Amino acid sequence: MPLVYFTLTPAYKLISIGYLIWGELRLKDYIRERVIEVANYIYETRATVRQTAKIYGVSKSTIHKDVTERLTRIDAELASRVKKVLEFNKAERHIRGGEATKRKYKNLKNN
Repeated sequence: MPLVYFTLTPAYKLISIGYLIWGELRLKDYIRERVIEVANYIYETRATVRQTAKIYGVSKSTIHKDVTERLTRIDAELASRVKKVLEFNKAERHIRGGEATKRKYKNLKNN
């Protein structure tokens, strides 16, 4: 019989996050489904972690953990494809930030 693994949330409530079977953490079905769904969304839309977190209503940390840690245990090939998207987004984020700053000051100048 598997042991249920619990953790404390920041609000100090016990939540079950998985099952320990022979020393390995097995993900609950709803987490596994979310991980695959989030990974497919990122791959298909080339979305950033922030955009994905907003769509799915979870934190950026959760999305990041889903696609960098949990996904590798579920589907290594999909994890590899998503990793390339995340690396591309990371490489271009300084460009997006510069464009946002440029728009901000252009709008301030026009007003």
